[in-house]
Amino acid sequence: MDEVALLEGLLQHYSPTGHEAEAVNYLVAQMQAAGLKAFVDEAGNAVGVAALTGEGPATVMLLGHIDTVPGLIPVKREGDILRGRGAVDAKGPLACFVSAVARVAHTANRNPVSADASRNQVSGNLKLVVVGAVGEEGDSRGAHFIKNKYRPDFTLIGEPSGWEKITLGYKGSAWFEYRVARTLAHTSAQNESACESAVNFWNRATQWASERNANAPKMFEQASPTLRGMNSGSDGFVETAALKFGVRLPPGLSVSELDTALRDLAIEAELTLVEGVPAYRAEKNTPLVRALLAGIRAACGAPGFTLKSGTSDMNLVAPLWGTPIVAYGPGDSALDHTPHEHILISEYQRAIEVLTGTLRRLPEV
Repeated sequence: MDEVALLEGLLQHYSPTGHEAEAVNYLVAQMQAAGLKAFVDEAGNAVGVAALTGEGPATVMLLGHIDTVPGLIPVKREGDILRGRGAVDAKGPLACFVSAVARVAHTANRNPVSADASRNQVSGNLKLVVVGAVGEEGDSRGAHFIKNKYRPDFTLIGEPSGWEKITLGYKGSAWFEYRVARTLAHTSAQNESACESAVNFWNRATQWASERNANAPKMFEQASPTLRGMNSGSDGFVETAALKFGVRLPPGLSVSELDTALRDLAIEAELTLVEGVPAYRAEKNTPLVRALLAGIRAACGAPGFTLKSGTSDMNLVAPLWGTPIVAYGPGDSALDHTPHEHILISEYQRAIEVLTGTLRRLPEV
């Protein structure tokens, strides 16, 4: 398999959320050509499976996502740089997953039974499942489908961490809609207008977050509200104002607790919780982490850990599966969703080497 061509081809199939089918079909064809059992599942996810010396006992789920945010970026190679929408978030990590699984499966097929624990062979039974999930940038319908279909023993989430870093957790998120209506009155009456009510609610919400965060110096431990939309209107008798906003949740703050706190601040107004998912932080001392640390060191890297202020499919599947879990993948997450999104080919190849070594070690840890 030409691993760089795999990623370049995946980037050329522009796949904003809701329009992933062509990219899915491309990836399934590439996985089949690499010897994986590959198919499109009922949710539209691209799935590739490699069973090494049997169907178990351990199953490793490598869950990436194939959709991107909107914004077409022409695919272009410039030396070590590969540009394109999704190069970092998250087709780079997904192509890394496919490439590593293909390498391990190829070695296992040539050496089906071995007690050799070297980096070049796999011992023990292992089933590897790669998923290019749809909808992660939207309603995560791909992850919602697979979370009830699989029960893996180990899980890797395909998100950019940088090839030397392991992501242990993501903040949660909750999205709200606020709406208030007020009877129109002359401005001299000094009554609170609908717009003033909305502004005052937002000020109370941000003040609540500031007070809660006073004893939480780290960003991962803070509640972070962000205003995403606002509008107002009038029919001549009643004026209305509406806000759309999100809050990033730290561990220890549930969606229901946040909802209750904000409702207490919404005076004579309607507050709707649209959706929410709690934060998740994985354990550090697990066989999966140990194998990945060894893989990074073997590739001459200096491993480290990170926590992300965003949200990923880890938040959805980890609480249900209860499996050792991390997020890993090449790329600089600061480039996520930007018009400058690109990945270093050398980093992408180094991450494939790391992940290949990790999967080969996993039955031994």
